[in-house]
Amino acid sequence: MLTVRDVMVKKVIVIRSDQNVKRAAQMMAQFGIGCLVVLKDNMVAGMLTESDLLDRALAAVVNPETTLVDQVMSSPVITVGPETSLEDAVELMFKHKIKKLPVVEQKVDERRLVGLVTLTDIARLYPALIKTLKKFFEMIGEEPPRNLEKVMNFYIV
Repeated sequence: MLTVRDVMVKKVIVIRSDQNVKRAAQMMAQFGIGCLVVLKDNMVAGMLTESDLLDRALAAVVNPETTLVDQVMSSPVITVGPETSLEDAVELMFKHKIKKLPVVEQKVDERRLVGLVTLTDIARLYPALIKTLKKFFEMIGEEPPRNLEKVMNFYIV
């Protein structure tokens, strides 16, 4: 059985929660990524996605130089361990209507960020799982959440 460790990205771009939104947007553009894992006191505190920037910063017309990441990030954050099965990871994404999960390893009294897994990563390596999700939505007669629908339509012909 495939686990999150098998598909996760190990080099995760992070930002501190006390950085401003302008810096976050610059980092996302610089690295060509759609999200940043937000750290506070070296612990995962949230996620900052392109949608967060659009909905909570641009659409809200806040000053990107004075608005801090922790004011617009998504939180609380849902995390998984590296040994979580891909099926369980996708189930969590579906349940919480998200596409990205920070991967956190529990050490004695510390939770350390070790990776990031996205629905896109899983779809690339395990398209049968995405087909199953698509059939599920058809079976229950509901439209998938917008953020999941894009991934399903892109990877399922």
